[in-house]
Amino acid sequence: MSDLLPQLLTALALGLLGGGHCIGMCGGLMGALTMAIPPERRHGWPLWRLLLSYNAGRIASYSAAGALLGSLGWALQGMGLGVILRSIAGLLMIAMGLYLANWWAGLTRIEQLGRGLWRHIEPHARALLPVQRPGQALLLGALWGWLPCGLVYSTLIWSSSHGSAGHSALLMLFFGLGTLPTLLATGAAAERLTALLRRRSLRVSAALVIILFGLWTLPGPHQQWLMQHLSLPSQAHHGHE
Repeated sequence: MSDLLPQLLTALALGLLGGGHCIGMCGGLMGALTMAIPPERRHGWPLWRLLLSYNAGRIASYSAAGALLGSLGWALQGMGLGVILRSIAGLLMIAMGLYLANWWAGLTRIEQLGRGLWRHIEPHARALLPVQRPGQALLLGALWGWLPCGLVYSTLIWSSSHGSAGHSALLMLFFGLGTLPTLLATGAAAERLTALLRRRSLRVSAALVIILFGLWTLPGPHQQWLMQHLSLPSQAHHGHE
């Protein structure tokens, strides 16, 4: 549990830090979803019930993808290829940070890998509009969850590098929960949140954190160096006692 908690918090933070990217990728979809809801349901609890159902479906798809890729990660770990998987995960995290800071847009090429699958899913998703029932919103979210997204792909590879389907699914669940505040914001709150997340200083700060996390994920002697220096205060404290 002591090892799992930092990983869950990291997955949650990745979802929160990627809020600016979420607005660019899914903000328009959430707006379209809201506008497609009949006017009499576009307020109060009827609206929130549909939005929560939609996001529950989206996060469920993230978790399902995490389980699938986690199974592959488990197989690769068994073949002794775990180091390669962690290296890919770290490099994708660095690419994500560079993309968020608008320093390099190479991550968009990775998103194109999922466009072939998305072409087959999108017509079924659009056929569910306008949304009138929670079950309909849940199914729509489950389909939109497969929208090509570099942030999701980066987190998927990272979560799968832990070599367990259940572990990877849980990490993707917490990542999805981290994206909720941005995608659930509506009206004036959405405008304020959008303005905040698009501030250059915040985007660069979030990008740097993700880049540092990517560097930390990359296997190598730097991890041992960091662990030794992070453990120095406690060791010194015990020595003093």
